[in-house]
Amino acid sequence: MKNTDKKIIIVTGASKGIGRATAQLLSEGDCVVYGVSRTAPQGEYSFTSVLCDVTDPSALAKVYKDIYEKHGAIDCVVNNAGLGIAGAVEDTSDGAVEKIIGLNFSALEKSCRLALPYLREGGGRIINLSSVAAIMPIAFQTYYSATKAAVLIFSRALDQEVRPLGVRVSAVLPGDTKTNFTAARFIENDNPAYSERVARSVGKMVKDEQNGVSPENVAKIIKKALFARNPKTSYIVGFPYKLIGFLNKILPQRLVDRILFGLYAK
Repeated sequence: MKNTDKKIIIVTGASKGIGRATAQLLSEGDCVVYGVSRTAPQGEYSFTSVLCDVTDPSALAKVYKDIYEKHGAIDCVVNNAGLGIAGAVEDTSDGAVEKIIGLNFSALEKSCRLALPYLREGGGRIINLSSVAAIMPIAFQTYYSATKAAVLIFSRALDQEVRPLGVRVSAVLPGDTKTNFTAARFIENDNPAYSERVARSVGKMVKDEQNGVSPENVAKIIKKALFARNPKTSYIVGFPYKLIGFLNKILPQRLVDRILFGLYAK
């Protein structure tokens, strides 16, 4: 039985960036927040940090079990942990592919499966971090776009499965966001067949991200999705990206692809 009136929320990837901002924002309200990450957050924060590699299913299962046993409930899970790689598909190593799929999708879907038995008890929420790149695929970030598209489709389908059981699932799609994600992106760019184009593409990505929205703004949308009475299955962050999403629906795909080619692949 739940032993508190506060919502018990778990946020993965909470050591920095969007995850940290989300955990901090939610902890300032009437919530008990656990930030799960491989490394501890730096500086001051008001949520409880739990060290765990989310790609380790047994370790993550123990975290969820321990939190449930302490509070008698888990109300919400925000699956935020993720990474980016940049470069041509031809030159991407097997290890890099396995790493990005393992964290961006496999760990996320495993987190959902682990959380659902707890969430079904009280009618909980899952928020999965996707990206605008899921609907507007970006060259030389092909694997990132693909994994985030998988997250979006997975979230929409899962919501249909669990909605009758009182659980709702939403995907949040940020656009360019000013976080450490830019510096942490892994880049493979040694092939002269692609190197100049990769450099230009990555340079544009870096510039756009450094002029992007703050992680705190993304956190506000995540909070909105968590507490909405009738949540949408997807939330695009920021008016410019909502407009992009709308244009993506109404414009011919050939035209959209041509625009994306000019921006990121030319």
